[in-house]
Amino acid sequence: MQIAFLLYDRFTALDAVGPYEVLSRLPGAEVVFTAARPGPVLTDSGSLSLTADLPLSEVTSPDILIVPGGPGTAAQLTDRAVLDWIRAVDANTAWTTSVCSGSLLLAAAGLLQDRRATSHWICLDDLAGLGAVPTDERVVFDGKYATAAGVSAGIDLAFHLAGRLAGDAVAQAIQLVVEYDPQPPYHAGSTATAPAELVAALRANGLAVTAV
Repeated sequence: MQIAFLLYDRFTALDAVGPYEVLSRLPGAEVVFTAARPGPVLTDSGSLSLTADLPLSEVTSPDILIVPGGPGTAAQLTDRAVLDWIRAVDANTAWTTSVCSGSLLLAAAGLLQDRRATSHWICLDDLAGLGAVPTDERVVFDGKYATAAGVSAGIDLAFHLAGRLAGDAVAQAIQLVVEYDPQPPYHAGSTATAPAELVAALRANGLAVTAV
């Protein structure tokens, strides 16, 4: 079972690494990181890179596709080669998935037309403009398409997939091994629970935490 992670300049690290930590532990999993060119791909932090094992041209039929999001998503929305590759591999995937603004790439490739999907809360309106039906749920399944909300939601998506692929017992075992037991010290993880002034400030500053 080949699981392909699409990498591109300025993607968000946890969008890929979170699901990787879960799905790479599935029995029979073969993980490949792929990008336009093999080699290190810089994340949005500017201080961390992940290595693309293979170019897109050599990853032709993954069973599962995972598309992370991040500030670099915008540039990919007009990259014909990337969108063509997403469409091509989607023809044979069992699951085509995304985390955060990665759902915009699936939508731009024409895969989410009239399908329910989620994304980072800052991007939900953009999803609608690309033909999807946006929802603010944390993880959304519509057919073989699964989308996760912002960043950390990719971990939840991965556990949903693990359960569907290998059964509840395997998914629970992985959860225990990685000790995924979220107990955040704050309740500001969604626009529904965060202080209204914080949401407004982040919207105004393009999510730049240091600017709040």
